[in-house]
Amino acid sequence: MALTSWVSASILFISFLVIAASLRVFESGHNSQIKRVAFFCSIYLFLVVIYQLANSFHWPHIDVISGNIVYLMGWLTLIELFSIVLFKLIIPRLGYHPPSIISDIFFGVAIIVLLVMTLSNFGVDATSIAATSAVVTGILAIGLQATLGNIIGGVALQLDRSIRLGDWIQLENGMQGRVQEIRWRHTVIETRDWDTLIVPNSSLLAASIIILGKRVGEPLQHRMWVHFNVDFRTNPSHVIEVVEEALQAAPAILNVATHPKANCVCLDFSGDNRESYAHYAIRYWLTEIKDDDPTNSLIRKRLYAALQRANIPLAIPAAQLFIDNDDSQRRAQKEQKNILKRIDALNQIDFLSGLNEDERTILAHGLQPVLYSKGENIMVQNDTANWLYILTEGSAEVWLASGGETSKVADIISPTFVGEMGLMTGAPRTATIVATSDVYSYRLHRDEFQKIILQRPAIIKKISEILAAREVETNTIKNRLNAAAKNQKIEQTSVHMLTKISSFFGLD
Repeated sequence: MALTSWVSASILFISFLVIAASLRVFESGHNSQIKRVAFFCSIYLFLVVIYQLANSFHWPHIDVISGNIVYLMGWLTLIELFSIVLFKLIIPRLGYHPPSIISDIFFGVAIIVLLVMTLSNFGVDATSIAATSAVVTGILAIGLQATLGNIIGGVALQLDRSIRLGDWIQLENGMQGRVQEIRWRHTVIETRDWDTLIVPNSSLLAASIIILGKRVGEPLQHRMWVHFNVDFRTNPSHVIEVVEEALQAAPAILNVATHPKANCVCLDFSGDNRESYAHYAIRYWLTEIKDDDPTNSLIRKRLYAALQRANIPLAIPAAQLFIDNDDSQRRAQKEQKNILKRIDALNQIDFLSGLNEDERTILAHGLQPVLYSKGENIMVQNDTANWLYILTEGSAEVWLASGGETSKVADIISPTFVGEMGLMTGAPRTATIVATSDVYSYRLHRDEFQKIILQRPAIIKKISEILAAREVETNTIKNRLNAAAKNQKIEQTSVHMLTKISSFFGLD
């Protein structure tokens, strides 16, 4: 008989462990409940051992007590397992996701019923227990009003689900964070600063809470503002066009929604004695709320680069202006220094080696400093080509779209230049170049270069030979041409290149 009891107990214990392990596989996110089941199983096995020893040594009182506790622990384990299976596996697969407090209430009620039944086995009157419990409950309710209020608040929050796990909320004091847990007494909120807020549930119920980025039927996205000022004499339409073109250009800015599109608005004009500027704002919709600062930074970098390329300076309040007392001689020295810097940049371009000093100086005056922030396109494949770019600082990548696929074909490290074929022949861009860091550069428009060509047309022959050699060198690497074939190809390409350049600049 004793052996049979031991076998039965062992089989039941092993069954508990198998079920718990299976649940851990299917529901790995509910480790606390699995641990609780394992704890109940361990206590159950220990009590079974005590019970069998009591039977063996004829300890009647211990026999009865341990037997009832074994009974209790067995049912506790079964109730916990049933709760996990019902609320974590079955009901979610039916399309319902009840709040966790429902399973807690179910488990609590089951425990109370089980305790009453167990106490009845010991001869305790359930009626007296209920009467005593009512008195104790009344005393506790008076002494623990605040705690009970928080508990009721926790029940209300989970039942009406006005605030859910994962929601980004803003409290009345302005603090923001993501809801991590809604417990019986308090709600746990994690902020962007890696801080954890413990907010009493009663406070959440009594306060006006803003749930950020949440609208029925719409994806999660929160509208953000980036403000800036520009000289009021600059046409607002031009400013808005420049900024919106930069914001909406590919590649997309991290965590900025494509719909609605990021846009720019003119908010106000200021023209008092101290300040004279137009006030603008960029509005965009943030898709990952915790990354507001990094995304704002990317927005500002692209804004600054776009305004710089368009020669639109950011306004400085009049009170902060620094007066430049340089005389005309010092200003001339500064200008000459800038020209020498630009001439040095032109010297990096091999196909311009045939230009004399005066011609380089003319081109230097036509160079425009431009800035591209990391991630921006310097040029786009198939776009009309009017500019030569001289990269003085930074790096970029060359991407080629072909056959429905886009792949990286080369890295660019400054100092270097790109876009020479477009400048000389007007051919569309053959690839897309993306800045992989902030890129400082100069750009030269074809109209500026045309001034040199028209003054000295003979120079295009030298240029065509250099460009032809560069093109053939690239093809040689691709096609593995021998020396004779390479020279022949250079000659043919040079003639073809000369014809295209002459036609482009109207020198036929």
